[in-house]
This record gives sequence, structure tokens and C-alpha cells, in this order.
Amino acid sequence: MLPFSIELKAGLPVAEQILFAVKKAVVAGQLRSGDKFPSVRVLSQELKVNPNTAHRVVAALVAEGVLVTTPAVGSIVAERATGGRKERAELLGADLERLVVEARKLGLELDDVSVALAAHWKKLGGK
Repeated sequence: MLPFSIELKAGLPVAEQILFAVKKAVVAGQLRSGDKFPSVRVLSQELKVNPNTAHRVVAALVAEGVLVTTPAVGSIVAERATGGRKERAELLGADLERLVVEARKLGLELDDVSVALAAHWKKLGGK
């Protein structure tokens, strides 16, 4: 059993969907610092994805600092960034840029995006 939930959707890259699901689980508290993360093999079997895809996901999570791999232990959820708020907010740069581009393609205004963002923030337990 995976420590996060995901419903794969056609038309979106599988690896990106898994990355998002893992990050969402960390933010929502389903995965906490120090929790063991499934091996590439378990991830591949549980999600019924190619092992290479599962490996790319784990490698990307390690590169982004979400996971840490330790010999004889495997992958665990990393401690959250210890920098200031500004440094942590800068980690969202690429994701925010994608959000803005998609919102503009859809013809949304900043107020529309702000309302949607606030709703999702509250949904995930933000104040």
C-alpha cells in the first residue's frame, strides 16, 4: 500500500502526476519527514507503471529535496527546507510560472487565480 493516493489520468505524463501526488501528500501531512518511501520496485508494481518511470520519479524527488536516499535504509521523506520564508517561497518559482501561463491561456484574471488558490490552500489545511 502506498502512503499517498493517486488516480492516473490519460493525457498527462505519468511521472508528473506521481510527482504531484507525492508533493501533495507531503504538504497535506500524509507523508512526514522521516517516513519511509516505497522502493522503485514497489512504486512500479503498485501504480502499474514502468520501472524506469518509477526510477525517474524517485530521482526527481531526490533532486528536488523531497526525498533523501540512505544506504541500507532506502528513500525517506526529507526534512523540510530550513531557510527563511523567502527562500522557501522561491522554491515555487517554476510551478508558479506554469500556473500563470496556464491561467493566462485560459483567459483568467489574477482575482480568479487568487480565489482558486485560496480555496485549494484551505482544502489542504492552510490558514
